[in-house]
Amino acid sequence: MIDADGFRPNVGIILANASAQVLWAKRIRQDAWQFPQGGIQRNETPEQALYRELEEELGLKPEHVSLLGVTNDWLRYRLPSRLIRRGRHPVCIGQKQKWFLLRMNCEECLVHFNATSHPEFDGWRWVDFWQPVQEVVAFKRGVYQEALNQLAPLLGLPPREAAAQNVPAQTSGS
Repeated sequence: MIDADGFRPNVGIILANASAQVLWAKRIRQDAWQFPQGGIQRNETPEQALYRELEEELGLKPEHVSLLGVTNDWLRYRLPSRLIRRGRHPVCIGQKQKWFLLRMNCEECLVHFNATSHPEFDGWRWVDFWQPVQEVVAFKRGVYQEALNQLAPLLGLPPREAAAQNVPAQTSGS
């Protein structure tokens, strides 16, 4: 499902522990780390997609987390041209995302990657709340910065200025 502007609707998941650290997941068979995220299916709300992706990617159920908040608007990033699959119609030029902040209320041992036959991750760790902005692939940095800035106050953390090298996130109300 791709919107009229070429963006795929998507949810991002920021899962925090009681110390305001966030779950940072390692892409399967890669040295690439990111927050869990996934596409919104037709006739699915962002919140429904959140809980489906949470279970598919981390093996966690709604009762294992508390929903603390969601970004105000859709946050957008464009894919680098080398990643755009031009042979598909409509062409997807990037993602538009609603980001959700959750608190984990269960034992860490419940996190697992075998909830589906095609896991996306093969490792994870707790990291400082702001660390993902510096470690994520460059084209996602602006979205990560904006999502974390919007959601930080829900954990009692102040927002941070975007670093000069970060690409700003595009926001949109639709």
